[in-house]
Amino acid sequence: MSPSSLLPDLAPWRASRDFRLLWTQGLVTYFASAMAMIALPLQIKDLTDSPLAVGAMGAVELVPLVVFGLYGGALADAVDRRKVIVWTEAGLGALAGLLLLNSLLPEPLLWPLYVVAAGVSALAGLQRPALDSLLARIVPHEHQTAAAALNSLRWQIGSIAGPSVAGLVVALAGHAPGYAVTIAGFAVSVLMCRRLSPAPPAHDAEKPSLRGIAEGARYAWSRPVLLGTYAIDLAAMFFAFPNAVFPFLADDLDAEWALGLMYAAGSVGSLVLGLTSGWTSKVRRHGLLVAGGAAAWGLAIAAAGWFGNVWLVLLCLAFAGAGDMLSGLGRSTIWNQTIPEELRGRLAGIEVLSYSVGPQLGQLRAGVTAGWTGTRAAVWSGGVACVAAVGLLCLALPKLLTYDSETDEDSLRRKAQQTAAVG
Repeated sequence: MSPSSLLPDLAPWRASRDFRLLWTQGLVTYFASAMAMIALPLQIKDLTDSPLAVGAMGAVELVPLVVFGLYGGALADAVDRRKVIVWTEAGLGALAGLLLLNSLLPEPLLWPLYVVAAGVSALAGLQRPALDSLLARIVPHEHQTAAAALNSLRWQIGSIAGPSVAGLVVALAGHAPGYAVTIAGFAVSVLMCRRLSPAPPAHDAEKPSLRGIAEGARYAWSRPVLLGTYAIDLAAMFFAFPNAVFPFLADDLDAEWALGLMYAAGSVGSLVLGLTSGWTSKVRRHGLLVAGGAAAWGLAIAAAGWFGNVWLVLLCLAFAGAGDMLSGLGRSTIWNQTIPEELRGRLAGIEVLSYSVGPQLGQLRAGVTAGWTGTRAAVWSGGVACVAAVGLLCLALPKLLTYDSETDEDSLRRKAQQTAAVG
């Protein structure tokens, strides 16, 4: 394998102006969101000193994410997707403004933090189906893996810089500066999203409805390959997503200075994989990427909970991030290569649940388990459970492992549909 074959495939960047806009806008948003991602749980910890209170964010965010994620999928099939993206970005910026105002009070209140967390979850649920379904429209079928790799690379850059800087900013200046950066980032993002090309629905698209959502769910249920991607991601995140207890893990390791690095370590591993992801454009068996990456994630999280040296913990978290990205590349490619355009928004809503509900429940699981068994035991036991769950799901859904993009009927049908639309 030549060194050049490892470099990221830039074909989607060269081929699509809208992809370049979304990539750049997303980088700004991810950086801004990462600042708030650090400041918010730290503020709850400072106010309560309770791992359960921090983990409870996952419970607060869960219902809005489920309800608005499903509705957002139906909405993405019925209205201009660009408008959904613009308005939800503006709403997220406004919620960051509320966090800033609360942090400036002489005695900041706890309950607004949970209210804003629920609001952010609702808006994210509305937005992500529009974003994800737009990618399937603006990037050619054969470039979907490359586009997923570039998007993940963008996310990693933002999530590395954001937590690393945020940990220092919050420690030195308090929570308010982190929220201020978040507001500025969303303001820039709204301006960039307004430059996207219109993305109107099909002329015969139906209004959002429960019947339409159910139609999308029936389609997903009838496709074992799709079910496998959803189930493995849910299991991996539920059992092995320990971010909520990182502040307490840092305390256990006597390394409070490393908290920002803990949040960033997974992104470092993903970034390294992203910078060497050129080979993934040639992969045809994307189900193997989904399962193998999720198993690697679980093993690395288990090791992170077992070791008592902070540098080994950070290394394990970096390996976990690489495994998660590998699994994510497989999921995104299968979704965008097999789902028909008329159902893309509604299935994207289900995808939001698969990769978002898991982390929310995972935060709650980690917080509750840490209260019972201690922080490190909560981390390593979750990693072991993740590996076991992935193995069982592969046995139950064997078609995921045999998926081949060159022979799968849904993939070939979607490719023909996209070719006809371009023509």
